[in-house]
Amino acid sequence: MARLADLSRYRTWLLDLDGTLVDSAPDLHGALEATLHRHGHDTVSEQLVRKFVGAGARVLIERALAAIYPQADAQQAALAHIDELHAHFLEYYAGHIADRSQPYPGVRETLVALGQRGIALAVVTNKYEGLSRQLLEALDLSGHFGAVVGGDTLPVRKPDPGPLLEACRQLGSDPAQTVMVGDSITDIRAARNADMPVICVSYGYNHGEDIHSAGADRVVDSLQGLI
Repeated sequence: MARLADLSRYRTWLLDLDGTLVDSAPDLHGALEATLHRHGHDTVSEQLVRKFVGAGARVLIERALAAIYPQADAQQAALAHIDELHAHFLEYYAGHIADRSQPYPGVRETLVALGQRGIALAVVTNKYEGLSRQLLEALDLSGHFGAVVGGDTLPVRKPDPGPLLEACRQLGSDPAQTVMVGDSITDIRAARNADMPVICVSYGYNHGEDIHSAGADRVVDSLQGLI
């Protein structure tokens, strides 16, 4: 906590996307539902999708299939077609990326305020970079960020520290003056691995677990609480 006693010393903020800046679960659920139905599978609820988000689309599909098929043999049979399912999911999602997704309350105001203070901002997410940029553009958020590092930008993804350090490199920022803002244990582990402090929002997608006990330096109910 002591590292965050004075947020003004951190001149770069790295922000997660899904569950931190944007409530994207409705459209992720829509894409998953369309994909599973097309291939003859049952689907899962949006509530479950909110627990499955955070490690990329492929893992989202794998977790959904595991929930639909608790028996190992049936699950393995479904997973045999994961490449086809993944490709269809990405195609559908790209065409419906912002049908119902919205920035969380206070996000726009916070980004504007941080920009006015000269804070360098980047998105660091496990969503593919192209889809991340598409979503930010569709919601008129892209202009706030000097860098976007996605799950396919590097050979590694969060919780590896590489994406956080790459964002700092692109921004020309000092990692020692950088804070990570996310919604999940994945963000916390990535920040710890990069030796950065980490703030988490209470409303995001932390696999159904209480983020307050996950070890963040601070938990806030709104990004506006940070300004």
